[in-house]
Amino acid sequence: MLNVLLGMAAIILAGIVWRLTLGMKSADVMRSQLAQGVYHVFLPALVIHVLWQFPIDLNTLRTPVVAALSVLLSLLVAFLLYGNGKLIRTFMPGNEQKAIGALLLACAFGNFSYLGLPVLSQTFGTWAQVVAIHFDLLASTPILFTVGIVLARHYGKQGEGMHPLLSLFQVPAIWAAIAGLLLSAFSIPMPAWLDKALTTLGAAVVPLMLLSVGMALRWQSGWLPRIPVLLPVVIIQLLIMPLIAWSSAIGVGMPEKFMAPVVIEAAMPTMVLGLVICDRFKLDVALYAEAVTLTTLLSMVTLPLWLQLIS
Repeated sequence: MLNVLLGMAAIILAGIVWRLTLGMKSADVMRSQLAQGVYHVFLPALVIHVLWQFPIDLNTLRTPVVAALSVLLSLLVAFLLYGNGKLIRTFMPGNEQKAIGALLLACAFGNFSYLGLPVLSQTFGTWAQVVAIHFDLLASTPILFTVGIVLARHYGKQGEGMHPLLSLFQVPAIWAAIAGLLLSAFSIPMPAWLDKALTTLGAAVVPLMLLSVGMALRWQSGWLPRIPVLLPVVIIQLLIMPLIAWSSAIGVGMPEKFMAPVVIEAAMPTMVLGLVICDRFKLDVALYAEAVTLTTLLSMVTLPLWLQLIS
């Protein structure tokens, strides 16, 4: 996995350099355009292509169950640590509600697609993409656009155009997942021309996702006082969540072939998409961005350790 992560780190670094070259405002616009392309075109193409070819079986249910338990129990741990605001008041007085909302999202929702897809596919083979898709689109994303949005609205401000359930069904990849599952369930053959088109579109997902991650990484001056506030995010996202996934996978009888990919998927750093949600609901975007940066950097160390432990 080390060579895989180093290769991906090089693409992420290219995104960082590109952001520095463009400047913050131009880089945010460029990252947004890249993300929109992945969100609306390339990722849905990959999702429908993978799920169409993968047979529906018990693992189609097992992985989302493990994912839901991982996300919800991690969110519970985060609420116990951050919910009363004491930790934030101690090290970051002022705007506590905005910080709590951002940190809860940072703890519970990992970069399951943007980083999980490339990590799983390059570590275990392209078949493992289905684990990332099941984990994210059949569990994490529905929880994000329901429970996550409710939390963001509670701790922030009303976000225009983002409402629970309605927002969920505006996610193109969700519809792609539904279509892929139905096509697989009814054993509808995939035309050769469509196979090639979806393959070509899906191939763009990994490099564009990694570039987008690199362009999203940021750090502010005066960071030292915020480290104690961010430390629980690191522990929950990189240590507790994969432990929950591991025990849950054993509990649901996950086959050995799927065990390592599921645990590695759960060990992903904080998701990049949360920046959009934090901005929309006026949460602490800067603090969330630091959580993304810190967990992403540290995941380059923790992911190989998890692979070695689970293998």
